[in-house]
Amino acid sequence: MTVTLEQQIATEISARQEQVRATIQLLDEGATVPFIARYRKEVTGGLDDTQLRTLEMRLSYLRELQERRQLILKTIQEQGKLTAELQQAIEQADNKTRLEDLYLPYKPKRRTKGQMAIEAGLLPLAEAILTTPTLDPETEASGYLKADAGYGDTKAVLDGVKYILMERFAESADLLSRLRQQLSQSGVLKSTVVTGKEKDGAKFRDYFDYSELWKQIPSHRALAMFRGRNEGFLQLQLVPDSDEAEAHQRCIAQVASHFNLQQQGRPADAFLQTVAQWTWKVKLYLHLENDLLSELRERAEQEAIKVFARNMKDLLMAAPAGLRPTLALDPGLRTGVKFVMLDETGKLVANHTIFPHAPQNHWDKSLRTLLNVCQQFKPELVAIGNGTASRETDQLIAELMQKAPELKLTKVMVSEAGASVYSASEFAAQEFPDLDVSYRGAVSIGRRLQDPLAELVKIEPKAIGVGQYQHDVNQSLLSKSLEAVVEDCVNAVGVDLNTASVPLLSRVAGLNKTLAQNIVLHREQHGRFANRKELLKVARLGPKAFEQAAGFMRISAGDNPLDASGVHPEAYPLVEKILQQHQKSMQDVLGNHDFISKLKPEDFADAHFGIPTISDILAELDKPGRDPRPEFKMATFKDGVNTLNDLKIGMLLEGVITNVTNFGAFVDVGVHQDGLVHISSLADKFVSDPHQLVKAGDIVKVKVLEVDQERKRIALTMRMDEQPGQTPASQKTSPTKGKNNHSNAPRAAKPAKAAAPANAAMGNAFADALAKLKK
Repeated sequence: MTVTLEQQIATEISARQEQVRATIQLLDEGATVPFIARYRKEVTGGLDDTQLRTLEMRLSYLRELQERRQLILKTIQEQGKLTAELQQAIEQADNKTRLEDLYLPYKPKRRTKGQMAIEAGLLPLAEAILTTPTLDPETEASGYLKADAGYGDTKAVLDGVKYILMERFAESADLLSRLRQQLSQSGVLKSTVVTGKEKDGAKFRDYFDYSELWKQIPSHRALAMFRGRNEGFLQLQLVPDSDEAEAHQRCIAQVASHFNLQQQGRPADAFLQTVAQWTWKVKLYLHLENDLLSELRERAEQEAIKVFARNMKDLLMAAPAGLRPTLALDPGLRTGVKFVMLDETGKLVANHTIFPHAPQNHWDKSLRTLLNVCQQFKPELVAIGNGTASRETDQLIAELMQKAPELKLTKVMVSEAGASVYSASEFAAQEFPDLDVSYRGAVSIGRRLQDPLAELVKIEPKAIGVGQYQHDVNQSLLSKSLEAVVEDCVNAVGVDLNTASVPLLSRVAGLNKTLAQNIVLHREQHGRFANRKELLKVARLGPKAFEQAAGFMRISAGDNPLDASGVHPEAYPLVEKILQQHQKSMQDVLGNHDFISKLKPEDFADAHFGIPTISDILAELDKPGRDPRPEFKMATFKDGVNTLNDLKIGMLLEGVITNVTNFGAFVDVGVHQDGLVHISSLADKFVSDPHQLVKAGDIVKVKVLEVDQERKRIALTMRMDEQPGQTPASQKTSPTKGKNNHSNAPRAAKPAKAAAPANAAMGNAFADALAKLKK
């Protein structure tokens, strides 16, 4: 029985078919995922945003699959070769690989040796030898000689027959499926260095002689090997099993068995066995190797994109320092330290360059300049970019705070990742047309401390650098995934309609860049919005866009207090009903926990609003305009630890997690080079996924295990009892496999020749990834 699209998606996301059907209808009507997740819970049966994103993605894939299925059916039908059995198999194909396997024999292709043999009239001979192995191939071939067609002797004729049968055998969808399944279970990926490239490709030396089961290769190792191959340093080969020769023979035997080719001493048996052998080695093996390597890359890319998306969400949802005047510094040495003064709204009010560091060394003059600016504008926060000269600049601000404690400054080290991208962007040029690019970077650093979400949306997501191998993955899929994350985060927090920038507004559900620009233009021409209804006066913003966007807009001190909350305008009548029923005013109810906690959602449910929506409304009334982001905290870097040279084995430090991957977490400890806490060093228990314990932006305590000055790598641990070179007891056994699954050395199907200690710094291939992350 053919499984419907709705049934398949329902199974995949653990939902009911009616939930999937209703959601698909909403999506087809133009509703966005944030809107559906927040305001259509009754319709979807309470599907959360994760389920909805998966549903949206799978819906797109399965619809593309269906379009391809119909095209294939039509093509085969036009060829007059569509049988009932084939049609049923095509209609039941549940993935693109299976569908293309079925289509392979009917797919238009370039002129092959097998086709040329058929054109020369050798097909009857091929059929006869295959179905009647008692025939003598040499004898039968003598009757098909055609010198003018290139078949002047029996050898040429039998070669033509061989190509006809090879192509037929290689196009069997069932055989392809069976062999693909076998290789996916027992296949081993082997990586070797290209001869003569040992020195230039040293960063990949962990993979110079390396092997691992195809099915077990984690994303980061796969992408490292693919990068090594793409850069010309590594050769990759997928073999059927660790015992390569025996495995190839098993695969050849499967080909022979599938077509009932048996060795019984008959005249044609040896010839047909040769055909089976050639079919595997020339046709099937290469085809399946390419397919499975592509599948491995796709699997690795999807995991890498997932990692990036999780980190991106953590970064965007990091705690904002709040609307506080901020002094922001973009450190530098020769070119000086660029600093800007931002007011509590992020508006630029002053900018200057100082030269406290070598070669100018105007330390005292720089302190006087900063003191004058602070006394004039009264900043509360000091944001220091974490790039070149950051720790030296941190010392400068520390001395300023010591000499002028009355300023009550709070200094924070802020990631510069992506600041240069913003500086050179079209939006930055429009916002600060007369400001030097270097100062725009300082503005970005200061604003991302005040409100990370509002500032980071101005930067292309993949430029923020919190992924693993983000430059190696499918850029279209990466962008699509990250755009969804940004959209979800923006709508989870909400935006201030009267202060939000065009990039921030364009991420609101139902809006785009044009509508966002029209909103800002309307605001500039007519003044601040007094209520959400005024959105309908914005050019080209119609009822549908208003429906999608209004609930995520916030207006403080407006006509209606509900406009500052997450209550959608369509639900205002329900709130009025609640107020009237209890004879309360809006001021009496908003934030009145004692009163709201006594209300029962079921008392107000009707045909329009169900219990889930009413529960959300009551939660908003209890804490109107609440921010889902955590409380602001900051890390304190250890004084005197500014470079790799200052790190000592066993040193205890405080740091900020900058990036979480499947193999561990990177931590900024203030030395211009992130250290790695390997997955085995995250906790005193077995850890299968680092994201379960830590996230980007977390402040953590770490201990230094190893410092590799030459390769600029730092190994850290969050297990304070762990010693250098020790394999943590928590990682010695896996709950499922009974062995260490997280050795820092590449884990192979058979032991790799160059294995590193379990807690050594990362493999050379990862060093390149780290360099990418820091850019």
